[in-house]
Amino acid sequence: MRVMAQKIDIVKGILKLDEPMSRHTSWRAGGPAARFYIPAGLTDLSDFLRQLDPAEPILWIGLGSNLLVRDGGFRGTVIATGGALDHMEVGTEGIVEAGAGVSCAKFARFTVGKGLAGAEFLAGIPGAIGGALAMNAGAFGGETWKIAYAAQTIDRSGRLRDRTREELRPAYRSVMLPAGEWFVGASFKLSPDSTGQGAQRIREFLERRSESQPIGAASCGSVFRNPPGDSAGRLIDACGLKGLRRGNAIVSDKHANFIINSGGATALEIEDLIDMVRQRVAQETGIHLEPEVKIVGEPESAAGV
Repeated sequence: MRVMAQKIDIVKGILKLDEPMSRHTSWRAGGPAARFYIPAGLTDLSDFLRQLDPAEPILWIGLGSNLLVRDGGFRGTVIATGGALDHMEVGTEGIVEAGAGVSCAKFARFTVGKGLAGAEFLAGIPGAIGGALAMNAGAFGGETWKIAYAAQTIDRSGRLRDRTREELRPAYRSVMLPAGEWFVGASFKLSPDSTGQGAQRIREFLERRSESQPIGAASCGSVFRNPPGDSAGRLIDACGLKGLRRGNAIVSDKHANFIINSGGATALEIEDLIDMVRQRVAQETGIHLEPEVKIVGEPESAAGV
């Protein structure tokens, strides 16, 4: 992949060139990013963004779930916040601040350890807080923006902004984040855990998840959004598509809304299987499933163009 010749002066953080995205996505597939940047902190991130060409494509990732990077890679800069913007702090009256790079599971355990309730459902979401905010992630009846009330964002110029829940208008698996802004942190309002059963609730959620989902396999999480009044997994299963495969990409036998990389699957095989499932479900039910996963980058044939 060709890398832009623009010079970036970094005081802190890590910048890699032609970094394979298969190392940074939960599907373990995908071509290289022209630039891959891990900031040391918000100041460092702001300085970095100010230096980027305004036309430079940017992709933000946390833990790399819900993401498919095509085999030709991403001709731009990937900014990786997972494990970088990872601060957490408890204030007064159940207010908790968390950076976008904190894993959802870590946040859930942290809040329970502080005697707070309401975030336990996040233990079942295999991503980071930034992604949970961006897609209003939910599990076990909980949703991110039911407990988040404000967020901090950053734009391409490195400017930080405070955004309220009302501004962002969260809906099912979406928020109205202004174009060219990305989440770097959020404020959550939780309740005292009067029962002291927070840790038990997390264990129960994780047990339920393990019973129904292919935990430990290389997947992105749920591939499709649930259509109104139905379940994508139920529809795919009803069409007899469990076990359907394209190369080394397979529809999970355990949960039909999961596609597994069984070992060495290419991004093209995964994307083709997504399309195969969509077409079959549409043909047999008339319902057009919408992907929950974000698909970015170039096909392999275009990588050297």
